[in-house]
Amino acid sequence: TNSTRMRVTIVGSSGINAEYGGVPRTHPFNQGPAHFGDDAFFIVENEKRSVIGIADGVGGWRRYDVDPSKFTRGLMTNCERIARSTTTDILNPVGLLQRAYEQMMQMKSPLLGSCTACIVVMDKEKKEVSAANLGDSGFMVVRGDTVVYQSQEQQHYFNTPYQLSISTGRQGVIQDRPSDADIATISVQKGDLIVMATDGLFDNLFQKQIVERLQHIDRYAPTYEDLKEVADKLAADARTHALDESYMSPFAMKAQHYGLNFRGGKLDDITVLLASVVDCWSSENKDDT
Repeated sequence: TNSTRMRVTIVGSSGINAEYGGVPRTHPFNQGPAHFGDDAFFIVENEKRSVIGIADGVGGWRRYDVDPSKFTRGLMTNCERIARSTTTDILNPVGLLQRAYEQMMQMKSPLLGSCTACIVVMDKEKKEVSAANLGDSGFMVVRGDTVVYQSQEQQHYFNTPYQLSISTGRQGVIQDRPSDADIATISVQKGDLIVMATDGLFDNLFQKQIVERLQHIDRYAPTYEDLKEVADKLAADARTHALDESYMSPFAMKAQHYGLNFRGGKLDDITVLLASVVDCWSSENKDDT
């Protein structure tokens, strides 16, 4: 039988004034999660499944002299380690997030912080994606020019997403649970593209703009370079709009919906993961393209 596999290219920008560049990573050869600013992500690829995850740190912790990126990197490191060491047929994304979060809470001196998180597990035998999304990072499955699925953002109120936190008793810190995540299971097929990103992408680009960029990929025979170029361009598009004070961004439209007089993009870290679903005709084919 054919197994399905995801090919993944990662791009991001570390802080809006930082030098913008792409970091392509081919797994499983590169170990450990990577990060851009307060965003972090991981990829695990094996015979049974592909697992990708992303987290976005809550910058407000800097007011307490806490580096938000340490929390996101800690969570993604735990997720990656658990995903890599899990040999059972099923890996539940909420369970993965729960175990990773519990491990952080059990540390002798826990890392303080908060973050949103999104985990996508692709089962290569069942050819389906199972996902858990907590907060306003997210993902979309695109088939041709059609969005088959887009995750729903979770907000307590405007610009205050659901988040995992470790606050050691600090008052007023929002503390949601992995079980609060929005969950979904979606069948995928050859040629599907999966875009996973932090809110730096979705706050600055509309769904239509993202889908238009994806049309530059030959989805049935995508090259690594094509995926990388489009992921780069998505991050660059979002960055350009984030700096445009006259642009009516998705974020600005949400702000106006809540009665706030706001125009322009939203300055933020931007991390984009782009995955293509391709077929491998035999399990002997070990090429990781």
